[in-house]
Amino acid sequence: MSKRASYDGVAIVAPFTQPYERYSTQTAHWWIARALRGSLDAAGLKPQDVDGFTVSSFTLFPDTAVGLTQHLGLCVRWLDNVPMGGASGVIALRRAARAVQAGDASIVACCAGDANHVETFRLLLGGFSRFALDASYAYGFGGPNANFALLMDRYMQDYGATREDFGRIAVSQRENALKNPHAVMKKPLTLEQYMSARPIADPVCLFDCVMPVAGSEAFLVMSVEEAEKRGLPYATLSGAIERHNAHSEDPIQMRGGWTVDIGELYGMADCTPQDMDLVQTYDDYPVISMMQMEDLGFCAKGEGPQFVRDHDLTISGDFPHNTSGGQLSAGQAGAAGGFIGLVEAIRQVTQTAGPTQVKDARRALVSGFGMINYDRGVCSSAAILEGKA
Repeated sequence: MSKRASYDGVAIVAPFTQPYERYSTQTAHWWIARALRGSLDAAGLKPQDVDGFTVSSFTLFPDTAVGLTQHLGLCVRWLDNVPMGGASGVIALRRAARAVQAGDASIVACCAGDANHVETFRLLLGGFSRFALDASYAYGFGGPNANFALLMDRYMQDYGATREDFGRIAVSQRENALKNPHAVMKKPLTLEQYMSARPIADPVCLFDCVMPVAGSEAFLVMSVEEAEKRGLPYATLSGAIERHNAHSEDPIQMRGGWTVDIGELYGMADCTPQDMDLVQTYDDYPVISMMQMEDLGFCAKGEGPQFVRDHDLTISGDFPHNTSGGQLSAGQAGAAGGFIGLVEAIRQVTQTAGPTQVKDARRALVSGFGMINYDRGVCSSAAILEGKA
């Protein structure tokens, strides 16, 4: 494998979250427009200053990024649509970074957002994957709760994990979310409450599942020179990877595509897992976060349960993890769920995270995971962000 060129000279600025709502009658277009406006305002820019645009959304249909250029009054020379679910944030970032490096765009707006009407989530799942429609729904089985119940059960059997181990992830994220003014979940969660929650799809119970919401996220990508000229706090991209349909021969997904490229990610960034000040994993279910802790090199495969027993995952702990509360406690705003950890990481390394700020945070790892077909997630991504020393 050839060594990939660095992302030198690229700045990531103006992270913005449009506060989530459990249900909303607004369209995905409205949510994405609000996130774009918020990010531009934070950077002191106008829509005409943007010449690159990338969008991720599940509920934008029949529009794509193309339709949004007219809807939002943008005129861009670089355009991308990234329909990769939870992996979308990092993938959008790395492609936007390459566009800036190549001179194909000067300022790229990266946005994600989704609506959530009363029936949105059910309808989305009903037509999400042709594989699911053909291979599982016909037998009365399907949807992410059922799929991840199988994965969680197998993980527990193979590696000796207990529900308490997964509960440690959910409970620590709720503690983090209580400091995040944008989080949907506002009540403390104890391990006892986690353990006694009603079952959803054995062994998945209530607090293992994300809460679908309406919301949006955005950030801007430009050159370091441009960011400094404008006086903007910025993060740099030390390394980024993506991989699709990795390990398709595995009968059940106990690992993701990160394992293929993780050595190159750390090599590009010239660091190790132990150099991270915080970690943001994609967290639609705690078992997926535990799988990422292993695949990203923080512990060996099967050692995830002991790792979470041995570490404090809260903002002030020795392994700050999903510091905004993640999707499990801040909410899953559709494809914006693939952006929530990245937007939070940008804030963290630029020292602008406010109440969720990790002390002296300079380097963050963000990972994404998405597009669940009938039995596994197909897309994976990861990035290392750094702030000024």
